[in-house]
Amino acid sequence: MLLHSLLIVAATYLVGDWLAGLAAAVLLLVWRLLPSEEGPPVLALAMSMQWLQVTAGVFYGGLTDRMLPAMLQSDYRPMVLIGLGCVTALTIGLFFGRWAVRTHMAVPEQPPVEVVGWKLLLGAYVGSVAVTGIVQQLAWQFPTLTQAILALSYARLAILFLVFRRLASPRLRGELILALLLFEVALGFTGYYSGFKEPLLLAVMATLENFDPRRTQHWVTGAVLALMLGLAGVMWMGVRTEFRRDFDDEVFAASRSTRVERMQALTTDWIRQSSDRIEQDMDVLVDRLWAVYYPALAVDRVPDVLPHTDGQILTDALVHLVTPRLLFPNKPELPSDSELVRKYSGVLVAGAEENTSIAFGYAAESYVDFGIPVMFLPMVVFGLLMGMAYEALLRTIHHRELAIALVTVIFWLGLYLFERSWIKTLGFSLTLIVYLGGLSFLVDRWLLLRVVREQRQENLEAEALYDTHA
Repeated sequence: MLLHSLLIVAATYLVGDWLAGLAAAVLLLVWRLLPSEEGPPVLALAMSMQWLQVTAGVFYGGLTDRMLPAMLQSDYRPMVLIGLGCVTALTIGLFFGRWAVRTHMAVPEQPPVEVVGWKLLLGAYVGSVAVTGIVQQLAWQFPTLTQAILALSYARLAILFLVFRRLASPRLRGELILALLLFEVALGFTGYYSGFKEPLLLAVMATLENFDPRRTQHWVTGAVLALMLGLAGVMWMGVRTEFRRDFDDEVFAASRSTRVERMQALTTDWIRQSSDRIEQDMDVLVDRLWAVYYPALAVDRVPDVLPHTDGQILTDALVHLVTPRLLFPNKPELPSDSELVRKYSGVLVAGAEENTSIAFGYAAESYVDFGIPVMFLPMVVFGLLMGMAYEALLRTIHHRELAIALVTVIFWLGLYLFERSWIKTLGFSLTLIVYLGGLSFLVDRWLLLRVVREQRQENLEAEALYDTHA
């Protein structure tokens, strides 16, 4: 407790803002309530990522004295407080959801440890790299099945996490982890979006699970991963505009080798630029990460300019959730988040007509719906359901590798984004749980049957050997 108090005081003093001390207290609460009993602390990491998106500008501005646009163009402080309340509400919900299931379900007794051998795992990884892009393109050709196909495509991340986890335990093979990461990061840089983030973060989770602070190699590997993540993020901010512009060329968009060559050229130019430009790219990265600007504008306008909606946004999200496209093929497409930004933040941002969407986020939607304090109740309920689902999946899947990989991927992807809308948060999380969880359940049961058949065959052979000697 004394150490926690010292950390809160230190954060307040170093940043020069009591918001930093409050933020430190919330982060400590997250890690106190969401420890991991098995596998990496994915729930705590996901909530920490949301926390970072709420507080990044506060710490960055206080430590560097650099002013971000959100500081100059909005009253960001109320939204930071609301964001910390959202993180706290979700954390409390997750805590009680896990507790409710743990009191009624036990982890399977003496479960098999390894799902497959190294050869089959590496073969599955290579195959997933080869087909994931094709599968994701095909998904959009079948509108009623798009979400299911896309959810199953995330199995590649579960396979990748298993590879990282095997490389990190029982002995940390940092050089192999970094070699695989270099390939994954290079692959991620050739896409339209920042596809390099997930491999880096999965590698962090795999190494953090068995992190030993007494071993120098663990510290070195962790420092290299953190450096790679930060450097890749800053560099992406510096090159993404030019790189994305080239996607207007169909030949460029269809050729991975052409995209690799273009990214190599852009990276070389970025490295050669002045330190001032790199600092500006750092500002852009933190500004992009700090997801409070448009919500802060909405908080300033609601209810003074526009009234609360009394839950209409969340109601629409729930209706969308319970009408799957598989059963309701004529269901309308999701509206662009930009429409809510334009209406409630009062800013004419790019939207569907420019084939883009500016994030508004579930926190801003909840504030517009209900205001304080009722807005936090849906977050507690959502956290409660996600916490229950986390423990239920972890205790239903017998093979521990499969169970840990499953919950790591599902609950990281489902929980880490603060700026995601309610419709997308609820729909994406449920889709991952149903389809990726369902697939894992079937694989787990098939593997259990295989074990039973092998044991039965061994018993028959043993009985035959006994009868022969008798």
